[in-house]
Amino acid sequence: MDRLTAMQTFVRVVESGSFSAVAREARSTQSAISKQVAALERELGAKLLSRTTRSLALTEAGTRYFEQARRLVAEIAEAEAELQQGEQQLSGWLRVAASVGYGRLKLLPLVKSFLATHPNVKIDLRLNDGFVDLVEEGIDLAVRIGELADSSLLARRIGTTQRVVLASRQYLDSMRDGLKLPQVPQDLLDHNCIVYSELATQNAWTFTAGATAAASEGSHVTIRTQGNFQTNSSEVIRASVLSGMGIGYSPTWLFEDELARGELQVLLPDWPAHPLPIHLVSPVQRRESAKVKAFALHVAQAI
Repeated sequence: MDRLTAMQTFVRVVESGSFSAVAREARSTQSAISKQVAALERELGAKLLSRTTRSLALTEAGTRYFEQARRLVAEIAEAEAELQQGEQQLSGWLRVAASVGYGRLKLLPLVKSFLATHPNVKIDLRLNDGFVDLVEEGIDLAVRIGELADSSLLARRIGTTQRVVLASRQYLDSMRDGLKLPQVPQDLLDHNCIVYSELATQNAWTFTAGATAAASEGSHVTIRTQGNFQTNSSEVIRASVLSGMGIGYSPTWLFEDELARGELQVLLPDWPAHPLPIHLVSPVQRRESAKVKAFALHVAQAI
């Protein structure tokens, strides 16, 4: 038995709470991961995990061993990271997460350029518009857009994403008689607005009065918009706005090319939409990873 590998496996099983999650990370099987932990228990002569069909729990001995094992695994990872940094050689898998739209449009080109510079690195890019537990899924680094909830993750703000209210020519041309272009945020209540349900604010759209707005500059207005369609997918938001289904409230990068070509019209120019911060986040135990540091710097510099 490879004691170090078994110890690393045990630590990840406890952190993720799942044999299957670790099996996916290791591109192995749940049975193989379970056998590694069982072999470690036999080697130590102590039961570390109490297993049921639905959950895992540390035994008293497992709790004591886990804290020591996690510290040792982290120290080994740190030593390897220092060696890699000294030799300027990065290798192995790096698991990165982002939302679907941002991952496809903005992050994928940076993955390509990073891999070209570091040929021994392999990147597993996980795109999901929903919440992803970085520790449970074994993610090394994630790009998150929006205000962060308090957590034990390490976070570094690397930029801001601007949002706009926009509509396609198709939508504007099909407006019913008497319906006008929105001039102030309250006018949106008369329009079909498409809601991105993954945001905590959902249909609450916030605006700030600009210098030319018919309101005190800097004042904030939040409108509870209405519409017949919402989705948890940024890609579907993009497709629905482009097809003329309604008005969107979206990051400019999601429609960068269409805006440049004049295919979409930005509405409420006197009322800028509330921007969102962009963060890089990673589990605390990955803070010394040379790959994580290198890729984070690559993304931050580009953004």
